[in-house]
Order: sequence, then structure tokens, then C-alpha cells
Amino acid sequence: MSEKNHSKNIKKEGSCNTEDHIKWNRRSFLHALGLVGGGSMMLANTPLSVSKPSPLSIALSQSENDNILILVRLQGGNDGFNTIIPVYDYDIYANARPLIKIPPSEFINLSDDYAMPKPMNKLESVWGDGQMRVVHGVGYENSSLSHFKGSDIYANTNLVEEDRTGFMGRYFQEIYPDYIFNPPASPPSIQIGSIGNLIFKGPENDFSFAVSHPNRLLQIAENGTSYNLDGLGECTYDDKVKHLREVTNTTFTYADAISAAYERSGPTDFSGYLDDSLGRQLSIISRLIKGGLGTKVYLVTLGGFDTHSNQIQRHQELLNSFSEAISTFYKDLTSAGWDDKVLTMTMSEFGRRFKENGSLGTDHGTAAPTMFFGSGLNGNGFAGEHPDLSNLTRGGNVFNTTDFRQVYATVMKDWLCIDENTVGRVLLGSSFESLDLGFNCSGTNSNIPNDGSGISHIVTYRDSQTYINIANPETTHVDIALYNVIGQKVATLRNELLMEGEHIIDVKQSANTRLSTGPYVYQIQTNNGNYSKSILIS
Repeated sequence: MSEKNHSKNIKKEGSCNTEDHIKWNRRSFLHALGLVGGGSMMLANTPLSVSKPSPLSIALSQSENDNILILVRLQGGNDGFNTIIPVYDYDIYANARPLIKIPPSEFINLSDDYAMPKPMNKLESVWGDGQMRVVHGVGYENSSLSHFKGSDIYANTNLVEEDRTGFMGRYFQEIYPDYIFNPPASPPSIQIGSIGNLIFKGPENDFSFAVSHPNRLLQIAENGTSYNLDGLGECTYDDKVKHLREVTNTTFTYADAISAAYERSGPTDFSGYLDDSLGRQLSIISRLIKGGLGTKVYLVTLGGFDTHSNQIQRHQELLNSFSEAISTFYKDLTSAGWDDKVLTMTMSEFGRRFKENGSLGTDHGTAAPTMFFGSGLNGNGFAGEHPDLSNLTRGGNVFNTTDFRQVYATVMKDWLCIDENTVGRVLLGSSFESLDLGFNCSGTNSNIPNDGSGISHIVTYRDSQTYINIANPETTHVDIALYNVIGQKVATLRNELLMEGEHIIDVKQSANTRLSTGPYVYQIQTNNGNYSKSILIS
């Protein structure tokens, strides 16, 4: 059907009448426009979906920082006890799982206290190369044992009430209200495979896009055409059609950029990925990264972890697929010089129950380890405290020892270099100390000043400029200096009497010298103390 005729049919169906006041059914409109679920195109026979920007992804796009985050969703609830085996308490572990335990002969030792099962042998060299860390006991209090609610909580970070927004889409209108008409050059976030995850849902819109026929998306991108917005009326139906067409047109714009990056990388750059779900997803991401797409956050999914029965073979096959894909992905990135810029972390809606059930499997549980990968970790190791295997809930589950939001906060602040206040808003006002994962946006040089407390100061990014916002409770003399990441002072931004009230400092303008793109640290010296924070100059 031609675009012209397609528009006529929609217009006819959408005539203003009494039926127009019936509750609008979003899915019927999606099907009418050839749209479904959440934004996809096809690359290498794998559906790829594009998400709208969020406070996190917008800040990333503006920062010009090279770091990239890959979220690997282990869908179904991964059994952490058979993934990272508690060797230090093996007797308790073995008694709880007499039929599904991993025997010592199948260990890949990570330390004296922990091991992986042999199907994860491809990660042995990743660990040995210092490209893997594990955070113990990740979860939250009173964990939901529902797949749907558990997935939602990990996406929306709201432990108090039902929330249909995700932490990466929550402030879309606040941060980027003109996205439809003025989108950034590259999609800030992309998900491949599973679509519709709540992470990308905002307060008013679903921040992901899809088309029911992916080939049409590429066709429209190649031809430079889009949906026509002319000739639509003012009734409810036409208003919804217009909105969906605007959103879809933005997706078509990204389809061109994605396809160009994918083709620039070329299919012969690296081989070795298994032809399975996760292998295909990570191979596509690698090509987009190497092709210079510029996207900062990716979400991929490996399903099948709901192992209520016959767990041994099923779980080991999944772990083998996972370890093969991660190992190959980092070999690929290393060969292209990207391994230190790409951090990968796992997430799952919950763990499994500590004790096996009567069907050679495990039921829904609570806490589980989160695994991290990449050269940016600067060495292997563990973070957090492992749950006490002798102290279980009445339902036979362990208590979490690390709040999953603390993991999110650490990655956002110390890897993605997002301002702490923005992180607090994204996490619904919660504040968390960073875990030691081997990276820090402020660097590790002892010459770089440490932060104090008292004066209020935050960093904001707007129109490719960096601003320091200061709220001064009383008039005082300040000396504000800018340092590079090796501790060298590069500029004085202010050395004067600062009046009581709010002040905004344009860093580039105040520096009065050329600043290279990258991370810096500013220090505010007053009579009452010293204060500092990391910033990014674009």
C-alpha cells in the first residue's frame, strides 16, 4: 500500500465521531501504522530497538566521554549459587543442593573462596587478564518473587509503590522536551533482542520504538522518506496518529545512522562469535561501536534462566553461551582498541532459592551476584559481602547484602561520570556510596583534591558547555581552581569575594585558556574548607 493511500485509510478510520471518544487503544494504532512494541530494525537477522534519551543518556551524549555501558539481562532469574560457587562454605552449599551442586572437579577457581563451573571456562582468561569482577548478594529487601514485578523493580528502582517508569526514561520531558523535532545525531541507548523493557519508559511515553516490518524501516531510511504529517485533523484519533508518526520519523532518522555505522565496521573485522542469541547480539554491538555510532548504553538479553526443573544441563548450556559471547566480545574489542572503554554488567530480576526443589531445579529466590567485565575494571576481584548461607528467610532465601541501586549508582557516577545530583534524581532521591569496582571518574592520583562538605555545588551540562552551579550560604572569599586528571592545575576559575546566593560559572569561559575534551576536577577553597567534584569538558 502506498504512503498516500495508507494515509487516506487512516484518516477515514479516524474521522471525528462519537466513537472517537471511546478510550484510545494504543496497540490498535500501532498496528494501523505498522508499529509494534518498542523500536526495532533488523541487523544480521536480529531485531534491534532504539530508545529515546533519558537524563542518564542525555548527560552521556553531552559529555563527549568515550565510556560505554552494556547491560546483559539474564532473563528468568539466574541461579547465582551455581554461577559463583561459595567454596568457603561448600559443605552447607552441597547439603542444600545434593543433586544439583557443582562438584569440586568441575571448579574453575577464582580465589580460595569462590569458583565458576567449567561451562564458564571461556571466562577463565578474562578473569586472569583482570577484566572481570563480581559484586556479591545484589538485591533488595522483601524481594518480589514475581518475574514481572521483579523485572519492573529492577527497571524503575521504586521499592515503595507501583511505578510504570524506568530509571533511564523518567525525566525525558524535563531534560530533552524537543527530542521529536531535534533529536541528537546518535541514539543515546539501544536494546537488541527483547524489547519493551520498562527501563526505557518515561512518565508519559514509551521511550522505545518498533516497526512490525523491520525491512520497511531500512527502506524508509535509505529513501529518506517519512510519514506525512499534513492533512491530519484535530480529533483524538488524528492527534494520536500525528504523535506516532512524529516518533516513527525520528526512528527512521536513527535507522540511517545505525545502518551506516554497522556497514562502516565491515563483516570481516572479527570472527569467532557463536551463531546463537547472545553471540549475534554482541557481534552487532561490536560493529556499531567500532563503526563510530556514538551510542552510550546498550541492553541485550539472554533468556531461559527460569530453571525450576532439570536445571543442571539447561543452566550450564546458558552459562556456556554467556561465557563464550562475553569472551569473544572482549577479544573483538581488544583487537580494535575498545576494551578499556566498554563496561559490561549483568542483571536479572531475582536469584534462585538456595535449596534445590524436588524437580532437580530451583525456585524463585532473592539475591544473586552481579558480574562486570572490561579492561576498565583495572584488575579482577570481588565487592560486597557474600550472603550468610546459614541465615535464611522462612522461605529458604538468603538476605541481600548489596542494594542493586548501589550498583547502578556506582556505574553512573564512576563509569559514566554522571553528576551525583542527577544520579539521585534518576534513583528517586536515593543516595549510595560507590562500590570499589576499580574505576573512578576523578582518577586515582593523590594530587587531585578530595571533596569536603558544606557549600552546595553541582555541575550541569547545556548546549555543549559545562557549568558549575554554586549556592553560597554567606559571603566569603573563594579560590576555584581546575585540575586535569593527573593532578596538574590548569586554570583559576575564580579568586574573589563571592557574595551570598546562587552563582553559575561557565568553566570554558572562566578558564581563559584552551581546554581539551575530557575529564577534569575543580576545587573550591574557602575559609571554611575545600570542596571538589569531577567534571567533563566537551
